[in-house]
Amino acid sequence: MSIVTVVGNPRPGSRTLGVATALSSAVAARAGLPDGPVFDLAGFGGQWLGDLASDGESALAAAAEASVLVVATPTYKASYTGLLKAFLDRLPGGALRGTVAVPVTVAAAPTHRFVADLQLRPVLAELGATLPVPSFVVEERELPDLLALAERWAAGHGAVLTATASALAAAEAA
Repeated sequence: MSIVTVVGNPRPGSRTLGVATALSSAVAARAGLPDGPVFDLAGFGGQWLGDLASDGESALAAAAEASVLVVATPTYKASYTGLLKAFLDRLPGGALRGTVAVPVTVAAAPTHRFVADLQLRPVLAELGATLPVPSFVVEERELPDLLALAERWAAGHGAVLTATASALAAAEAA
């Protein structure tokens, strides 16, 4: 099993990156897996709107081959970022079939807590991902408690993630 993290914040090294990697690490620890690759899309430049370089192709391939895919974005103008949209648009239909996805958002206010469920989850499902657990949402005011929040989320949902990923892998192998 592999865990891949994709972060769609347009600022390199963002708080969103910190939230996503904290969650990925907590899930990996619960599943007894090594931390997987992290793709901070801000570092890829404008290639999502033009020709892809080899690192862009690698990020897309890793996302499509992941057992567990953590997809993170800040809430941006009451939605997810255009950078993340451009990345997801590069994946062909059904590319995430066999992948368990976890939408992650960093929300500035309580009114933005549902962006992951209302907007990001349907896109991931359209790409074929299985989404058996709740999204991981952190409000900016909760960032000081990030590690505890990630651990608590992983404790509550990690077993379902790994069981689902294992079942999907077994079904593909059959």
